[in-house]
Amino acid sequence: MANIKERPNHKIYIETLRRMTSEERLLKAFELSEFAKELFLAGLRRRFPDLPEEGIKKIYLERIDKCHNRNY
Repeated sequence: MANIKERPNHKIYIETLRRMTSEERLLKAFELSEFAKELFLAGLRRRFPDLPEEGIKKIYLERIDKCHNRNY
């Protein structure tokens, strides 16, 4: 199957990752993970604007638990 979406910066992205040290890549992974969590919480707050923070946290934890990979 052909790749439908163009990725003009993919090669630059891969080169950038290869130039990073292991520690830098790990720190970037942590940073992206934290950003994704913040974005998810912001989406929950927007979807449930009248829910108190405790309710948002409960939904967040339930949904994260559903996504958790139980293979390890």
